[in-house]
Amino acid sequence: MKPMTVLLVDDHAVVREGYRRLLEESGRIAVVGEAASATEALEKFDALKPHVVVMDISLPGVSGIEATRRIRARSPDACVLIFSMHEDAIFARRALDAGARGYVTKSSAPRVLVEAVDAVANGGRYLSHDIAQRLALGGPPGEGESIAMLSTREFEVLKLLAQGLTLAQIAEQLGVAVKTVANHQSAIKQKLGADTGRELVRQAMRLGIIPNV
Repeated sequence: MKPMTVLLVDDHAVVREGYRRLLEESGRIAVVGEAASATEALEKFDALKPHVVVMDISLPGVSGIEATRRIRARSPDACVLIFSMHEDAIFARRALDAGARGYVTKSSAPRVLVEAVDAVANGGRYLSHDIAQRLALGGPPGEGESIAMLSTREFEVLKLLAQGLTLAQIAEQLGVAVKTVANHQSAIKQKLGADTGRELVRQAMRLGIIPNV
């Protein structure tokens, strides 16, 4: 019986190595490739055609949610499993809307990731218990509400702005006009009550969209 093949997408090499060992210890999963960014993930996906892509959300450049959307656009049958530190229900909703087959938080027990890969590889869907509960309850009020105000594209633009990219660089990454990015920037500032770029960065850190360093 051939093993299930997995592509790991996370920007930390040490973390990927830990996931690789965890998955391959099951004896039925083979990690055939690794990627540290959305761009690299798409390249590796096209080259390797893995059964499952295990995808982090927090990546340099566009997020794992956008990477998921692009992979599903190229291959509607692709199986993407999000494995993320983000435990707010809104991140799971965004990921599922982008086409992810499952969502597992990094606080889950190690066996949960193996179970999730098994499930999505066999055509199912999988949510770790904590995320399933939050989705069922609608999630507690709080920071998730601020993220929920942003459209999918605004979410990506905020992430890239907070990383220090210019409007022109963001337009190139997202494949849209600079004016479109500028319009998104204005909408984001209005929704989050931010007047300056520095305030946008603080908001992105507060919401967990970029690391608070």
